[in-house]
Amino acid sequence: RLPPTLLPLLAMQRSQTLGRAALRGLLRSRIAQKVERRTFIKPAYDLAKSIMPKISETEAAALNSGTICFDKDLFTGDPNLKTLTENFDVRLTPEEQSFLDNEAEVLCEMIDNYQIDLDQNLPADVWRYIREQKMMGMVIQKKYGGLGFSGHAHAKVVEKIAGRNGAAAVSVMVPNSLGPGELLHHYGTQEQKDHYLPRLAHGIDIPCFGLTGAASGSDAASMRDEGVVCMENGVLGMRVNFSKRYITLAPVATVVGLAFKLRDPDGLLTKGKEGITVALLPTEANQFTGPNGIEGLETGPRHNPLSCSFMNGTVKGEDVFIPMSCVIGGEERTGYGWNMLMECLGEGRGISLPALAIATGKVATLAVGGYARVRKQFKVPIANMEGVQEKLANIGRITFQTTAAQHMFDAFLMSGEKPPVLSAIMKHACTERGRFAVNEAMDIVGGAGISKGPANFMAGAYQAMPIAITVEGANALTRSLIIFGQGLNRSHPHLLDLVQTIQAGNDQEGFNKHLALIIKHAMTNLGRSVGRGLAVQVQPKTDVLDYYENNMSRLAANFAFCADVGLTLGGGLKTKEFISGRYADVLSNLYMGYACMWYYNRNKHVKDLDKVLDLAMAEVVYNIQEALMGIYQNFPIPGLGPLMQAFTFPRGREYSNGTDKMRAKVAQLITTPTEVRAVLTENVFVSKDPKDRVNQISRAVALCCEADSIMSTCRKEKRQPTADEQLKIDAAEELREEIIQVDAFENILAPHKTEAMRATWTVSAPGAAEQAQ
Repeated sequence: RLPPTLLPLLAMQRSQTLGRAALRGLLRSRIAQKVERRTFIKPAYDLAKSIMPKISETEAAALNSGTICFDKDLFTGDPNLKTLTENFDVRLTPEEQSFLDNEAEVLCEMIDNYQIDLDQNLPADVWRYIREQKMMGMVIQKKYGGLGFSGHAHAKVVEKIAGRNGAAAVSVMVPNSLGPGELLHHYGTQEQKDHYLPRLAHGIDIPCFGLTGAASGSDAASMRDEGVVCMENGVLGMRVNFSKRYITLAPVATVVGLAFKLRDPDGLLTKGKEGITVALLPTEANQFTGPNGIEGLETGPRHNPLSCSFMNGTVKGEDVFIPMSCVIGGEERTGYGWNMLMECLGEGRGISLPALAIATGKVATLAVGGYARVRKQFKVPIANMEGVQEKLANIGRITFQTTAAQHMFDAFLMSGEKPPVLSAIMKHACTERGRFAVNEAMDIVGGAGISKGPANFMAGAYQAMPIAITVEGANALTRSLIIFGQGLNRSHPHLLDLVQTIQAGNDQEGFNKHLALIIKHAMTNLGRSVGRGLAVQVQPKTDVLDYYENNMSRLAANFAFCADVGLTLGGGLKTKEFISGRYADVLSNLYMGYACMWYYNRNKHVKDLDKVLDLAMAEVVYNIQEALMGIYQNFPIPGLGPLMQAFTFPRGREYSNGTDKMRAKVAQLITTPTEVRAVLTENVFVSKDPKDRVNQISRAVALCCEADSIMSTCRKEKRQPTADEQLKIDAAEELREEIIQVDAFENILAPHKTEAMRATWTVSAPGAAEQAQ
């Protein structure tokens, strides 16, 4: 023990030591600050401030909308399939399943596709059934009279109806995804909710939403529609001029959601602000409009979108007075319309249009796959011909991929996520694949696909697919600007923080910190790219899922590293749409690949589903490889493209787009009665009418397979069929003969054998003139 007299001396010495340490720390800090000002960090910050474009209010709203989900894992470069499988699941409630099995089935059975095509409208009883069964209010809460369905139920109902008729599906889809119901739910005043939501839920009101104008297609924020705040007869409101087009349900709408730019030159607003504003305009007077309603509101001249029969048209108004009480959320929500739209409508983009595309793939799998087994050429089913098998395999692969993507996205929604980047990926990836699938389907059915009539089961989907490609953000723009552009800023683990320090203009310390984190992030994924790239070179393909999981892990690290290198383009990346589009292709296919593996994990019990997974994943990794190669070859900064390739694909191309053996197997699985065919055609409506062509094909597949097997056995055994066998053969041939017939009409719209077609002129036979002389 120390003597007590030494304790004060020891304490003094310790204090002096601590003081010297603190002084040294202070000196180091000041020296570091001086050095920093002399190093590249401050010039880099100044350069970043000078070249980084200012983020606009609408861009900020998009960046701050929704939630970040699995997209962040992809940008991190280290997604985890096990975490996905354990944390996310999706299923229908018993109530939702019952609605799908009953009300949705009844609606589909009511529909006469060809008659709707002729009338260019749904019949009155179909409109009434949709409205009375609350199909327009599926997502509205039960306390307001809606069905309170999940996003997954919404998707499955639209998918089932779309398999029967696109116009009916769109009529159900739009109020649940683009209608004002979601905006009212989140932002409406209580009075607005109490009035409108029950009416929307019960189908009393039919909604539409006016966003797109002549000068603002995909660039909706540049709309010309403008309102000015004014006071009239003691009522605060707005005088608004607007001209909207391509508005689905506008011709029959009773309540119109309207987006416009609001100005307040006289400073009359006491709440809210200038900017994009969203109002709800009823076509008849109510408590929000006053006794005269919204005078000057015009809805209804119809567009004709490829004769697809759904209601689509214009919404116009000139110098229309709109009371402030019509603004969704009231005066305090003026100027916040873009934020509201970004928060609420992005989710529907990932549900509705993908559901239409998935329905197309599933119907093609069921009906075209069946048709290929039934239809014979050169005495064999065309499903056995390799040229047809190639197209069938594409249909099966695409149906598996898009179904997997839908289920995983819906699982994210069920967990409370609202991921705008994944929503954009869903819209683009599913509709593009749907377009490819329907083209392959039309090639297979040939003349039966191009001859319109009650027997044609593919023309409607073929006709409508360009609409899905175009609406809710044209796919070209979605790919080249939104998916990677928004994804990079929104989902990168460090970039948005860095951008915010630049926008602040005086956060040198924050800039240094986040720049260092990005550099560390890039180096980490460079290491992962090299390590995982070496590991997959020696991995055998004994387990399909394990093989692709490791390859996808490698490709995710490649993407994250290359995305960080892409930051060297700064704000210029916005205009490098060739490059941005290829980055988007990588990101989309990463999502699609993990969705396929997640979906397979949940359906491993389906016999031979691994064969479909193999082909689907082969296409995914090939697409990623090709997109990365395009980035390497075209990167604008010399030397960086080859540098990226050296660390990610040093051996050049390594992946192929599947093999012929894989394609033949998938084609066989979707054209014969297999578990794979059953799971890929789940939720497809099949009419109970025995004259319905899809019904006939569904029955014929098993019958024709059995009949063909009997005939093959008889040939091998050199014998005649037994009496029972002959009955089966005859039944199959009778049904086969009926299925291959196409529609023909005495007249189409108007008689064609008329006097106008009779020649009223003559011609002389060759040499007749000379003989006459």
